[in-house]
Amino acid sequence: MIANDLFRKLTCGAKFTNKNKLPVKRKLESVGTGTVAKAQAHLKEESDDDGQDVNQPTGSISPANRTEIKSEASSSGESEDEEQKQTKTKEKSTGKLKQNNVHRVNQLRNEFKIHVKKSRHSPEVPSIIETFDQLTTHCGVSNRLVSNILACYSKPTPVQMQAIPILLKTHSLHAFAPTGSGKTAAFLIPILHHLKKPMKCGFRALIICPTRELAKQIQREALRLGDEMNIRTHVIQTVDNPKKSDYSFNSGRNYDILVTTPNRICYLLAQNPPKIDLSNIQWVVIDEADKLFEDSKNSFRDQLDTVLTACNNPTKTMALFSATQTREVNLWVAKNVPNRIRFSVGLMNGAVELVEQKLLFTGSESGKLLAFREIVAQGFHPPVLVFVQSKDRAQQLFTELIYDGLNVDVIHSDRTQRERDNVVRGFREGKIWILICTELMSRGIDFKGVNLVVNYDFPPSTISYVHRIGRTGRAGRPGKAVTFFTKDDTVNLKSIAHLIKSAGGEVPDYMLQLHGSSKRARDNLARKAPKRAAIRTLPTFEFQQLQRKKRFVSKSKGKTKPTSCSSVKTNEGVKKPTRSKNAGCKK
Repeated sequence: MIANDLFRKLTCGAKFTNKNKLPVKRKLESVGTGTVAKAQAHLKEESDDDGQDVNQPTGSISPANRTEIKSEASSSGESEDEEQKQTKTKEKSTGKLKQNNVHRVNQLRNEFKIHVKKSRHSPEVPSIIETFDQLTTHCGVSNRLVSNILACYSKPTPVQMQAIPILLKTHSLHAFAPTGSGKTAAFLIPILHHLKKPMKCGFRALIICPTRELAKQIQREALRLGDEMNIRTHVIQTVDNPKKSDYSFNSGRNYDILVTTPNRICYLLAQNPPKIDLSNIQWVVIDEADKLFEDSKNSFRDQLDTVLTACNNPTKTMALFSATQTREVNLWVAKNVPNRIRFSVGLMNGAVELVEQKLLFTGSESGKLLAFREIVAQGFHPPVLVFVQSKDRAQQLFTELIYDGLNVDVIHSDRTQRERDNVVRGFREGKIWILICTELMSRGIDFKGVNLVVNYDFPPSTISYVHRIGRTGRAGRPGKAVTFFTKDDTVNLKSIAHLIKSAGGEVPDYMLQLHGSSKRARDNLARKAPKRAAIRTLPTFEFQQLQRKKRFVSKSKGKTKPTSCSSVKTNEGVKKPTRSKNAGCKK
């Protein structure tokens, strides 16, 4: 009999598919081995009721049960393999999700120009937020605070996208972002979230800024974002009144957030006993850090060391924000806050791209006044900020423009605090069209809708230029900036021209090809303003005559003052000595 015919009879009615296919490793062995005995236990017994051919061998394997021919060891091993495969697939799926999430976060950071700088001491950087609604779902922020945020802002800015999640995790932070990018809300939102409600345990958050105008602006923003949360924000108004300047724990004056300049805190800490208690501070925010740490006579570095020493809470979180980066700040932060997260938004120390920048050569100092009056004659859209290098020049320019029929005012450090507050309020309300100011107003002040910034005097540094023109083009609004310069202003002309070029502006080629100035010349210019001619249209001869007349009038008034015995004419024309009330002179 042919082998094919024998195989056809033995396998009569059997179907060979992948389901009942025997394992590859299993082989037929000779009779008498242990494997055959084990296989016989699974063989189906023959019976007449099965309806199968009687000639089928009793030792044949039923096709339906071919898959059951497995040993116990193999079945348990396969179950373990299946569990391992499931765990591996789960790990792969979670790993893919994490990888996709990291890829998306990196894409968003590149889109919004967020550059995170990692170090070996910095913790893991949290993911960014795309909308303020994610604060509730991902970060556990209360609905009350989120509704207040949405009432003020529609969507987060790039610095808020990254800074808010970092501070919500209570990580220390050092951030750089352009002017008008929303840095104030970036640190106020996490502070309000963690403080939650008012408590009678003294100040819990300290915000330090260089000027009182900026402190009041931060207070207004905190009141807007903390509406109906009853968290109390305070600005130190005076330190002379004993009743109003006592912020010790036993004073009974309970506030939650303190916004002030460092000098006032140092004065209160120097009293015996100290008039302020900072032992419960949980948050320390330094706004405009580059200004506070700058290496000049107006530096606040020593005062900051005193204040931070008084904030002796070991679990406090520190955050430093600025629009520009300086070497002094980086060295101090690296030494005192090693475990911070550091990131920047946009071009480092760059100008805002929304501002249309222009450099205008005026020839001499007298040409500046003519150029400004030409801008006014061509038509301008108030409000306008005009920056000069000193308070004397601010007063001189104000004297010239007050008679031109313009709503103009001046603000500088010689004016009282009440006068400065009234000027700022009038400028915000639109009563003042042109505000003449010094570097005092170039840091952090947010005037809504400033359309034009005029640098009447050339900025002493590129950092000063960035902050000055940053008063316009805020919160996505366009703006314009015009900078006057003369032949004496060539020290920083090339660097500022490159800065305008990098922001998309147009500058002449000769400015970019100028010889660079030395570092010593730039440092001297930053420390001391150059001497400039006075701002006046009055001829020098008439001005000198006017000054002599004023001195003569002041001397004559000084002689007639009754400081001692003086004589007055009587009706008879005879002079009689009169006794002064404050002087005991002889007759």
